Amino acid sequence: MSIIDEALAHGVEEVVRLAPALDQVIRSNSVKFTVLALGTFLILTILSIVLKSKTERVKYVLYALFVIIALSNTIYLAGSTLYLNQMSITGGPIHYHADFEIWNCGVKVEIADPVGLSNKVGTEVIHEHNDDRIHIEGVLLDSHDARVSHFFELIGGELHDNHISVPTESGMISLQTGQTCPNQTAAALQVFVYKSQGETFSQTKLLDPESYIISPHSQVPPGDCIIIEFGRVREKTDKLCSFYQIAVQKGEMIER
Repeated sequence: MSIIDEALAHGVEEVVRLAPALDQVIRSNSVKFTVLALGTFLILTILSIVLKSKTERVKYVLYALFVIIALSNTIYLAGSTLYLNQMSITGGPIHYHADFEIWNCGVKVEIADPVGLSNKVGTEVIHEHNDDRIHIEGVLLDSHDARVSHFFELIGGELHDNHISVPTESGMISLQTGQTCPNQTAAALQVFVYKSQGETFSQTKLLDPESYIISPHSQVPPGDCIIIEFGRVREKTDKLCSFYQIAVQKGEMIER
């Protein structure tokens, strides 16, 4: 698991934090070093203007500092990129997508929107753009990173075989197998996945949703349509992601 920091507040509230992944740390450092280099360039430029009448030695030192900083930042950026590509299980950057829907007793659940200037929830590599789509854009260092459950971890929730927590605009929603719907119907957490093969597609009910790894496709379809449904127990769902619906309406795909 990626959870490394767990604490109990007054013995009641559990606080869970995720350790930043190696690729996140490297990308964050790349931004910090680049900003630092630009700031240093600005300072050196000002010094060059102020000290323009000084000796050749001073000018040489300033020029040498420009070169050293530029080379250091370039070497770090290039080296970190090569390192991530070498360490990745994908052999380099990938761009995978999977659509998903969450249903709570027949009512669709929308995850919390991006905040501030960000256009995404999650990380740079694994995120959602308020479009009901899991985006994996970059390198993956571990197969765990491509799990649907890992996506929910990154947006501040959880997905287990019989439990899900989802951050929404109205707060966290937690659903557990064994609870009931408002009409007192016994309910369970179930996850169904639609996969396509050529012009046909079919659905499968997952026995171990927590371990499910999304299919390696950039377009949906053929990328996965994942339906997370809390409700009465059944073997098939009647829900279908919008892009699969569009493909069916266009006559491009049929369900088998």
